[in-house]
Amino acid sequence: MKISTRVEYGIIALADIAMYGADGKTVSSSDISERQDISQKYLEQIIISLRQGGFVKGQKGSRGGYLLSRPADKIYLSEILNALDNSILADTVEDTPENQAGMRSSVNCCLWDKINSYMRSFAEQMTLADLIAEYRSGGGDDNENMYYI
Repeated sequence: MKISTRVEYGIIALADIAMYGADGKTVSSSDISERQDISQKYLEQIIISLRQGGFVKGQKGSRGGYLLSRPADKIYLSEILNALDNSILADTVEDTPENQAGMRSSVNCCLWDKINSYMRSFAEQMTLADLIAEYRSGGGDDNENMYYI
């Protein structure tokens, strides 16, 4: 499965805002950009989508930045994915006459539909808070499973 950088960076930005804005402080896009090594221009475009999706709210002024619009445990991964790219959790294959016959139908029904269903179910149960907890417990450490020779 291919996930666009837009989706990946959007999830990262939300997690960053949730972690660094947990005590009610706003988080600036420049701080997110620096911490997460994301182009600030690109990040600002993504944040517009996150605002439109109702995940963040902006605050202007000298202490301006972004806050989550609701608690991280009330933001589900499925909502984020659908806001940033509604094709990820969409049905994989349309039911057309040529897709309803023979082996193609079996593959679609027994494989792709089930994989998509599992993915959708997983995304509907996992919250932004769960993702952050996994990161904090060490599950998000990229070097954990790295082997050096």
